[in-house]
Amino acid sequence: MHRLIALPQETEWVEFKENFFKAEDIGQYISALANSAALGSQDKGYMLWGVSDADHTVVGTTMNPHHKVGNEDFQNWLTRLLTPQIHFEFVELEVEGKRVVLLEVAPATSSPVRFQNDEWIRVGSYKKKLRDHPDHARRLWQTFDSRPFETLAAASGLDTTEVLRRLDYPGYFDLMGMPLPDNRKGILEALEMEELVRPTSHGDWDITNLGAILFAKNINDFKALKRKAVRVIRYRGDSRVSTIREQSGVLGYAPAFAGLVNFVNNMLPSVEVIGEAIRGDERAYPELAVRELIANAIIHQDFAQTGNGPMIEIFDSRLEITSPGRPLVDPLRFVDAPPKSRNEAIGALMRRAGMCEERGSGWDKVVSETELHQLPAPLVELPEDNTRVVLFAPKTLSGMSREEKVRAVYLHACLRRVNHETLTNSSLRERFGISQQNAAIASRLISDAVAANLIVPFDTAAGRRFMQYLPYWAADTEASF
Repeated sequence: MHRLIALPQETEWVEFKENFFKAEDIGQYISALANSAALGSQDKGYMLWGVSDADHTVVGTTMNPHHKVGNEDFQNWLTRLLTPQIHFEFVELEVEGKRVVLLEVAPATSSPVRFQNDEWIRVGSYKKKLRDHPDHARRLWQTFDSRPFETLAAASGLDTTEVLRRLDYPGYFDLMGMPLPDNRKGILEALEMEELVRPTSHGDWDITNLGAILFAKNINDFKALKRKAVRVIRYRGDSRVSTIREQSGVLGYAPAFAGLVNFVNNMLPSVEVIGEAIRGDERAYPELAVRELIANAIIHQDFAQTGNGPMIEIFDSRLEITSPGRPLVDPLRFVDAPPKSRNEAIGALMRRAGMCEERGSGWDKVVSETELHQLPAPLVELPEDNTRVVLFAPKTLSGMSREEKVRAVYLHACLRRVNHETLTNSSLRERFGISQQNAAIASRLISDAVAANLIVPFDTAAGRRFMQYLPYWAADTEASF
């Protein structure tokens, strides 16, 4: 607060007001400050009521952030009209015995923030439409590529004691297999090298989003991230009507990951398995597949979305794992396409800590595990701006829909291709547990996938008994197979 008041003048990311209140203008200011903070490499934009614009003396304010717009709460109204939704917060304080109101606005991270129909920017101390300033727009988009979410500050201006209070630093050293330094200086140096914290020019510390989201002792200590905790819900039956149990995490993702996976696995339904000599129960879904999908939901989520985080929903006959943001790769190409991630630093650290597979191999493991256990193929859905992966409990082949069978054939072809093999009648019979005497069933499944344009013959001149197939995207490269 005092740092803002001490500024010699307003900046692109700081605006002073006395008693100004006009709902639409404040929405436009949020857009402008979010975009200008991103452009200026600031961790927040600010609007401060109760301070004179002329000389920055504290004069107090009557501004009330708890107004209603029509019948709607003012802050809910602002949130609804901002796209993408970002974190902002009104804080009421007393400075020099006078009431002031501070609006803190998170910077835009992946695209310009729009209020209603327009994107705004600050040019000097003036609020302008971004479309009228193409150079600002060009530089803003460049900023999104150069300043990822992980590098932004989740908390600023903290002393050493507060940094160590908020972060599970023993958990970091344990996961990295490193000895815990015997003094604060050594601890902070290690955390700084990992970019979990950084010193400021004022002699204190910032905790980065990377540090907070992975190693928070309590995610609620970080206002903009508290909705990013993973939610786990176990339902009764196959609908969302009746909930048996619901729990949201409070720890950072890294130290909590193993416990989260165990918690989910322990709530999964069991299925009866009949072996040659014994009868027993095992979980309906392979643990490795569950682990990889949870890791993917954490690593690839879009942190620009506010108010939601990864969610794991357990039903009697399926498991749904939903993550904010649409995938950067076509879901049909998850198996073979080069991996892309919004959050490289989070993924890299989680892989180093052994919490997930090497980059790009996780989805292959999920498909491979479902095949090994002869489960229905996983399904990828894109509801609104989210990515959802569904695992299904065991089904007989006759109990699967035509769509489920075709999807399984396609993913089998993809997995064979990335392993430098082709789909054949024999490989498909093994995938589904079809006996050789029922080879015609596998042939019909192949014909359905060909008709859906998802697989193609490797060599059209081959005899029927020797036909091999590739996923559709490999047709142009079959010569190099």
